[in-house]
Amino acid sequence: MAASAPPFEPAFWQGKRVLLTGHTGFKGSWLALWLQSLGAEVHGLALDPPTEPALYAVANVAAGMASDTRADIRDEAAVRAVFAAVRPEIVLHLAAQPLVRLSYAEPVATYATNVMGTVHVLEAARHTPGVRAIVNVTTDKCYENREWVWGYRENEAMGGFDPYSSSKGCAELVTSAYRRSFLAGGGVALASARAGNVIGGGDWALDRLVPDILRALAAGEPVAIRNPSAIRPWQHVLEPLAGYLVLAQRLVEDGAALAEGWNFGPQELDAQPVQWIVERLVEGWGEGASWRRDAGEHPHEAHYLKLDISKAGARLGWRPRWDLAQALARVLEWQRAWLQGADMRAVCLEQIASYTQQNMNKD
Repeated sequence: MAASAPPFEPAFWQGKRVLLTGHTGFKGSWLALWLQSLGAEVHGLALDPPTEPALYAVANVAAGMASDTRADIRDEAAVRAVFAAVRPEIVLHLAAQPLVRLSYAEPVATYATNVMGTVHVLEAARHTPGVRAIVNVTTDKCYENREWVWGYRENEAMGGFDPYSSSKGCAELVTSAYRRSFLAGGGVALASARAGNVIGGGDWALDRLVPDILRALAAGEPVAIRNPSAIRPWQHVLEPLAGYLVLAQRLVEDGAALAEGWNFGPQELDAQPVQWIVERLVEGWGEGASWRRDAGEHPHEAHYLKLDISKAGARLGWRPRWDLAQALARVLEWQRAWLQGADMRAVCLEQIASYTQQNMNKD
């Protein structure tokens, strides 16, 4: 069987003027580095990094930014000012309040950021000449979760039990309304991207499985797991980022034909329970690592959550390249390099290059 073409062309991004919101976050930092390595002119709009330490600082992401604006997407005037200054060709909207448990503590801020923040970005984009493509990144949790054992398709109903999930369902409805009401006839192609539970080096967020595991392992403590049987679509962070890149490129090239919702999740076998993840990370860490069940009271979490990714494969030529075992190995590789004081920008760029060179041309 002949090798397939890469799902995106690196040369396409050379010199492209890109506005990346949320560039100081975990996913945003990885995407900023990737865009920089492709020769894009990357402009950022975000709050300060959300954790200490943070990948943005550790990997010196700022070194390759064309501009770095610290502003809140809840501030419409600030968002408009950035668009007016940058005049982007492509907008990748990642800025969000991304944590389920924090959304229970701060529901108003979660809705303000994830819903009205999205409105502000799309409103600014439609009033900025030269914008050609927008990818609004939401989440797999935007679907109304019916605890099905099969994957959700892009035409399933939006919903969400908790404030975070529901706010992202709302953001999807906002995206659809702006596409149909304002952008479809104006030459701006707007799509949404729904990814699974991403893992990767440099994530220090609280109440995320892999960062919590790595913190406990580094401290020599047992890993406390609150829901070991919960099944999630785990994937290395580079997987959905590759999806965003191919989607944005194709929106520029093909326009409204691809302006819709897209799932970027793992293969079926990589939708695994939490216990599967923790056991392999504990084993990979080595002697002295262990885990235990956290029997305390916890807010509602979905048990089953999987994505159907067949549309992205059929129409975009995108598919996952690193299986879950390789993704976990890359996480541990990054963590060990960090603990040894390595140049983490170089480590990140090496992993990006490895992903691209070794995997993008495989069948």
